[in-house]
Amino acid sequence: MTEAERTSSGISLEDLKGIRQRVRLREPQRVALHSWAFAQLADFITYKAKRAGVPVVFVDPAYTSQQCCECGHIDNKNRVSQSVFLCRNCGVVAHADRNASRNIARKGEAVWTAGRESRVPATP
Repeated sequence: MTEAERTSSGISLEDLKGIRQRVRLREPQRVALHSWAFAQLADFITYKAKRAGVPVVFVDPAYTSQQCCECGHIDNKNRVSQSVFLCRNCGVVAHADRNASRNIARKGEAVWTAGRESRVPATP
């Protein structure tokens, strides 16, 4: 929050509505997943951000863990393991969570930029 305030940035979060219904896991993983409070965490972050005057945007989480944050290539084989991301197109190697977070940030930037850009065509 402090960093976002200091740099006049915003916060991008994945829109995780319906995640429990979408995810197919074995019983032990399902139990662990259901104990996580996704909505509560998002509510806390949104509350704190609002108090600090920091904008929050929720973005579609689709393919954020499979897309290369450098070249944009999407492939489910890019995610080598839980922690390693290796782009099959450009060869970039990164921590999988760091790669996904950069994709989420980029999607958030696109939402903010779209809101600031004029939709009126320029006149000659």
